[in-house]
Amino acid sequence: MHCPFCRHTDSRVVDSRATDDGQSIRRRRQCPDCGRRFTTVETAALAVMKRSGVTEPFSRAKIVAGVRKACQGRPVAEDELALLAQRVEEQLRSNGSAEIEAHEVGMAILGPLRELDEVAYLRFASVYQAFDNLEDFESAITLLRAERDATGREPDDQQGQQQDKSKSGMPRGS
Repeated sequence: MHCPFCRHTDSRVVDSRATDDGQSIRRRRQCPDCGRRFTTVETAALAVMKRSGVTEPFSRAKIVAGVRKACQGRPVAEDELALLAQRVEEQLRSNGSAEIEAHEVGMAILGPLRELDEVAYLRFASVYQAFDNLEDFESAITLLRAERDATGREPDDQQGQQQDKSKSGMPRGS
């Protein structure tokens, strides 16, 4: 590491800490020549290999932009999209590979998106998995219902209807 002050070709690490998001390491360094201190931030590169063979750096912003289209008109906040992108990146980094295929990125999006919003999940899956006909949609919906029934989770719209009924001021049991 070159010293930014005197351009000496070496430096000594004085302190190392992980950043708040855990995705990079902050290092305090000292130049043995001029004695001045400076900070560096190191991150592991994550590259995405597209079908065309082109490789580009991983981008959370691209994840958010792609998922935002599927969430259009749905009650999904920007913060939720940012968290989804973070979860996807963490999952991809946990594989330990510095280069991943674009298909793997899409597959990593599907799980968290299904938890976030089922309609957005179906929209994204229909494009990503290239649904060709109504049967593809029907099988995806059947699978979602089976998983929801297995976990005992109510659909979001029924929960909202129950909340609206409880707020109506009507006594219970009437």
